[in-house]
Amino acid sequence: MRSDAMKKGFEKAPHRSLFKASGYIDQELNQPIIGIVNSQNEVIPGHIHLDDIADAVKAGVRMAGGTPMEFPAIGVCDGIAMNHTGMKYSLASRELIADSIEIMARAHAFDGLVLIPNCDKVVPGMLMAAARLNIPAVVMSGGPMLAGKFQGRDVSLSQVFEAVGAVSAGRMSEEDLAELEDNACPGCGSCSGMFTANSMNCMSEVLGLALPGNGTIPAVMASRRRLAKMAGIQVMELVKKDIKPLDILTADAFHNALTVDMTLGCSTNTVLHLPAIAYEAGININLDLINEISSVTPHLSKLSPAGSHHIEDLDRAGGIPAVMAELAKKGLIKTGSLTVTGKTVGENVAGKQILDPEVIRPLTNPYSPVGGLAALKGNLAPQGAVVKRAAVAPEMMVHSGPARVFGSEEEAVEAILGQKINKGDVIVIRYEGPKGGPGMREMLTPTAAVAGQGLDKDVALITDGRFSGATRGASIGHVSPEAAEGGPIALIKDGDIIKIDVNNCTLDVDLSPEELERRRAQLKQPEPKIKTGYLARYAKLVTSASTGAVLALE
Repeated sequence: MRSDAMKKGFEKAPHRSLFKASGYIDQELNQPIIGIVNSQNEVIPGHIHLDDIADAVKAGVRMAGGTPMEFPAIGVCDGIAMNHTGMKYSLASRELIADSIEIMARAHAFDGLVLIPNCDKVVPGMLMAAARLNIPAVVMSGGPMLAGKFQGRDVSLSQVFEAVGAVSAGRMSEEDLAELEDNACPGCGSCSGMFTANSMNCMSEVLGLALPGNGTIPAVMASRRRLAKMAGIQVMELVKKDIKPLDILTADAFHNALTVDMTLGCSTNTVLHLPAIAYEAGININLDLINEISSVTPHLSKLSPAGSHHIEDLDRAGGIPAVMAELAKKGLIKTGSLTVTGKTVGENVAGKQILDPEVIRPLTNPYSPVGGLAALKGNLAPQGAVVKRAAVAPEMMVHSGPARVFGSEEEAVEAILGQKINKGDVIVIRYEGPKGGPGMREMLTPTAAVAGQGLDKDVALITDGRFSGATRGASIGHVSPEAAEGGPIALIKDGDIIKIDVNNCTLDVDLSPEELERRRAQLKQPEPKIKTGYLARYAKLVTSASTGAVLALE
């Protein structure tokens, strides 16, 4: 056992003495020791209940003859961190989460891990750590929140953000906003739409590092606790058979993840996180591969914010296994990939069927023959940009309009809420990338304000920052190279004509190469926004969004 390095032999008597100080007995120390990584805290609604999940996981480990030892991981709530300095720390927290788990697992020689995340950067951070450590591991998330109810319809957090724009435009009363605020998020779990947290929890299931049901079973269901016990039991099977993450995180596994990503129209943040996880696994994912897979993958499900259904509906309709079984009919899924069940994808999804064709459409009736995400390139984004194609109104798939340029999210929000944006405009928000932000803030506030004012079919927004999975409309993020690296987005001026063609995956500014070079010669970069602490170090090491915003080793 790996844990023998800290517990076996007479020379490890001091180590055993320290374990016994914590109450462990010899019988427990003689068993495989499983690290339980719990990101529970009292800040994030998706994490408020994770002690219950951890208790169930530990029960499973003990039933299977192991000894669980719990330790914490941090987490940032993107919704609460939104539109202030706190959001600069969200993406950057992903690296700290991976690093801290690496430290704990290497320092204490665990035989296996069960990773308990639920929200946004915590899920990919834990997946990155699993790949880096390559010891038997299972991901067991806390599950999605149920949808809220407001005036007879299902709602989620995204409607609250959009309502702020509606109130500012006089399209909604503050009394209705207060009622919506009280009812949109009814309890624990990751926010109920196909936003980043649920996207990544579904991706962990598709990748094969989580048990079937991990991405969709609601947080409040007893079946979520039963799944957690099974995760504890299953990690012991992985330890016994020495099945490790890199046996599972193969190129085929990432192909499957990107395919399901496209068919569900997941958050654009998956295009940051899947390449980062693949990087830890020694596999390259680029934007060209994303477009290649998207071009042959039908879009079968429109979940909030693209549609009216929520994750609980996806679960009721058969969940991720039903989606993968449907895609496998067309040969779009690599069914031979190994998973933490000890079985292949094909064995896991055998016999699974769509139970509600309104939620998961069959291959014969897709929303679109192509996937929900697209990577755009052109003279404005030579290394690429990303858009949630599934949430773009048909009339905005091709758009040309004058640039309205802002040097920060705050400046743009002030203009939008002040109703200073005109129909046809292309809002440009720059110096919000991984280096320039720093931290590549998620910007749901400006996109939701545009939608709330009823302008999502008239106004586009492009940025070197990123968007929440709750964003809808012609919102194009991850523009690379970013402004802080001298990318073309730094050269745009008010009134320049921006040309967007989502159908043909292009993003251009109507300027000649000569004019762009003339402006580049005159470019004066602003001072860094943060010069001390973790974010200052992060800004020096972080790479482009087009490569997953990982930290460079050199």
